[in-house]
Amino acid sequence: MKSDRRRSPETKTVEPELAAKALAKAVCEGDIVNFRLVFSPFSPARRSSTERFEAEKYSYLLPDDDLEGSMVFKEALQLVQKTETWEHIQKELEEKRPAQMPSELLMVLGDHAVRAGKYTSAAQAYELLRIRPRIQEEYLRQADAALDEGNIRKAVRGYRIATGLAYNYAAFPEPLPNVPDYQTRALMLHGQYPERPEDCVALQEPQSFLSTALSYLLLDAEAAARLGARSVETRVMFLKELVAQIDVDWNEFTERFHDTLQLAKEFGKRLEQHTQGRWLTPRSLAEEIDQAFGEDPHKITAHLLGREIEGGEWWQYLKELAYKHPAGVLFISRQSVGEREILVPRYRADSPVPAALGLLTKSG
Repeated sequence: MKSDRRRSPETKTVEPELAAKALAKAVCEGDIVNFRLVFSPFSPARRSSTERFEAEKYSYLLPDDDLEGSMVFKEALQLVQKTETWEHIQKELEEKRPAQMPSELLMVLGDHAVRAGKYTSAAQAYELLRIRPRIQEEYLRQADAALDEGNIRKAVRGYRIATGLAYNYAAFPEPLPNVPDYQTRALMLHGQYPERPEDCVALQEPQSFLSTALSYLLLDAEAAARLGARSVETRVMFLKELVAQIDVDWNEFTERFHDTLQLAKEFGKRLEQHTQGRWLTPRSLAEEIDQAFGEDPHKITAHLLGREIEGGEWWQYLKELAYKHPAGVLFISRQSVGEREILVPRYRADSPVPAALGLLTKSG
């Protein structure tokens, strides 16, 4: 007698309750990937597929006891099993074409994804419903209203949701949600070596700096431009809350930034004393630095990041810093030291931003 695994797809039976539970789990968790998988050609929910929910590799699709007992899951399951919705699901699972997924479930899935901070998942759900741009605009409208009321936290969350739902229509092979690309954007911010110290991002005058910072952190220049008419004070408060929501470990960076400022100042004084009164070519300057300080200046960059990258170039440190602390790259500059470049801390003394973000005082 042949085993069940070799049974032909035509004789396979699918337990409806398992398919319903898998969909309900995806809906209440805001998981568009698992939701679409249930409708895929190889889905264990299809009779034409040899895959089965009972297989261990698909256990992640089904709820555990805790989730199954929750109210949010029960509500999602009730939606899935609603007569007209369930009939639509069964019909689509029998068709040999891409499934038309139930719109009511997609809408609830998208809303749950937003609440969970799964913005790319929500973007895909709303895009399938052809309502994503309208949802974005509504979140921005509500965020602007929250700013008018002085509710900075709600405003920042609204802007983050709206920009998190953005889509990249130039993606290959098909349009995809935008994803945070701070590492690439950081390289663009610092791609050109500053001819003068004041040319670097960190030393821009406050209005320009705030525009640059908000555009970079929101990942959306148009959304950031909506804040352009707000007062400097409001934009500083907005930026402070935005950094706090994006980077839960921001305080760790501020501690290192403060210490690195001292290291950079000490190195600058020592270098000035060592080379005072001498005329040095770039090559001889490099030799002087190497003889007098060795790896000392490169430790400034390593301390700023929190670890040393063996043989690391400035751009490698920059990319990792952008990944760990996106806002951190707004307060640094490239600096040539001999024949190599390092990253050094920078801030504008007359700007209200560094103090607001805790960069100038050491906690504890």
